[in-house]
Amino acid sequence: MTTIADNFRSVNERIANAASRAGREHSDITLVAVTKKQPVAAILEILGAGATDIGENYVQEAADKRESVLSARWHLLGHLQSNKAKVAVALFDLVQSVDSLKLARALGAQAQASGKDQKILLQVHLGDEETKFGLLPETVADSTAEIAELPGVTLQGLMGIAPNGVEARPYFQQLRAMFEALPAKNAQILSMGMTGDFESAIEEGATLVRIGTAIFGPRS
Repeated sequence: MTTIADNFRSVNERIANAASRAGREHSDITLVAVTKKQPVAAILEILGAGATDIGENYVQEAADKRESVLSARWHLLGHLQSNKAKVAVALFDLVQSVDSLKLARALGAQAQASGKDQKILLQVHLGDEETKFGLLPETVADSTAEIAELPGVTLQGLMGIAPNGVEARPYFQQLRAMFEALPAKNAQILSMGMTGDFESAIEEGATLVRIGTAIFGPRS
């Protein structure tokens, strides 16, 4: 039976191979282990195997775990309501799911109040699934210009989720084009690719992938 650590090493090998196919280095890609619904013991095992970055979808779940998990960079991946900005700033090193100017302002205000520079990504809505969040592609350029000037936050790039049940690569190409149009200071991280499509995402330029199932197995 394979362990979580075995799966983590296997995923890293696949990342390295995908990077090589694209003429890139493995070190160009950050692997965020998505620990939604996983116990603290599983997180500690993955950190022991060499993981450095942990991703959670819910603020409260992350708060419950973080007291026991200190040696990691924490990423918020799920939708965040503005009224939870204070807690998010306290918990997360990078908020990947900023999908409105209102939320960016709330994060900036809370970060300033706590003396923190909150790093963020803008989430772009790829495809037409109504259940997904994110800025519409045609608004990204204007939103970037406005959000990049807000005090308290540092905009580092874009995040997107390809629609379910379709070929992901065209959506990754679309997101990469938007990313490459950003000012250099705001084009540090391109977060795209999950268990089912992360190799295509890397081949299309992802600098960060978010992997849960391939490491921990299906969630109950």
